[in-house]
Amino acid sequence: MIRLAVVGDIGSGKSHVAKTFGFPVFNADNEVALLYKKNRKCFKKLKKALPKHIFNFPINKKEVAKAIMANKNNIKKITKVIHPEIKNKMSIFAKKHKNKKFVVLDVPLLIENKINKKGDILIFVDAKKNEVNKRLRRRPNFNLKMMKRFKKLQLPLEFKKKRSSFIIKNNFNNNFVKKSVKKIMKKILFNA
Repeated sequence: MIRLAVVGDIGSGKSHVAKTFGFPVFNADNEVALLYKKNRKCFKKLKKALPKHIFNFPINKKEVAKAIMANKNNIKKITKVIHPEIKNKMSIFAKKHKNKKFVVLDVPLLIENKINKKGDILIFVDAKKNEVNKRLRRRPNFNLKMMKRFKKLQLPLEFKKKRSSFIIKNNFNNNFVKKSVKKIMKKILFNA
């Protein structure tokens, strides 16, 4: 199984690009949302770590956001609980799709949390800053201060770009993205 790992900036369109490949996608953000909704063990750990912020099950994303805004160290407490769960979900995903030729990983902190493996093919989604900012502002729960806290967790974009085997320039035009994905897949299959 070849793992295609889609990396890039917050709001650059990684999830859209990941889906465009047409292979099974592991979307870490969706998995986190499911943990908040369905995992009582996770809730108990977060409640213990953040008793002033996490109150009810299912976990309310607004409570998590308030915890992150209240203290920059809270984000580390949250990731300490969430990331082992996500790693576990990812290995379940890998077992489920072990007979597939390709899977796509849409994991925002893939490199930062050393979840990537040596044979992973990194694909960097590059989008213009003003386009990304426009898209982020349209999100219903957009919070600039929180966005800056998340960015501090990330490695510099230039570092990710250099580590990547391919770069997709995302101009948020669906046809353009599809053509870019096709070109990448041709190169990967040619080199396989």
